[in-house]
Amino acid sequence: MAITTATGTRWFIGGTTAIDYTTDAGAIDDFEALTWVEIKEVEDGGEIGDASSDVTFQSLGDGRVRHLKGARDAGSVSLVVGDDPMDPGQIAVRTAEQTKFLFNFKVEYEDAPSAEYSNSVDYFRGLVMSARKQVGQGDNVLRRTFTIGINTAVLTVEPADLTP
Repeated sequence: MAITTATGTRWFIGGTTAIDYTTDAGAIDDFEALTWVEIKEVEDGGEIGDASSDVTFQSLGDGRVRHLKGARDAGSVSLVVGDDPMDPGQIAVRTAEQTKFLFNFKVEYEDAPSAEYSNSVDYFRGLVMSARKQVGQGDNVLRRTFTIGINTAVLTVEPADLTP
């Protein structure tokens, strides 16, 4: 598969419905059954995905520090949008920020390798931590940065062949 740009990537919010993470396949089925609202005017989708914490141990015998993988953390994403107070997706994220509940998110990438394939999709659950407005100077576009703390694994559905 060839590399591609982020152009065409679409972000969605899908409510607070609980997802059963017993198996990845079951969780993906749960996510795919949800109703999604697109978050429009996304300028920057930040970074998502797990990283292990660095756990170190220093042996007195040889004086070497050893690095071990610790807990997995998908971190938080800073989703930057052109502020559109009438966009249903942005309204949903602003509303989510005022709660303490986990919301479902979907990110669809325009990365299908050909017309016979679907795009890849990431799913996760997160807590909307902020909805800050960026004003800037006179010729700046008003923006919002939604910070989403990711509290689950990020599940990826790779491009699939759509032809029978």
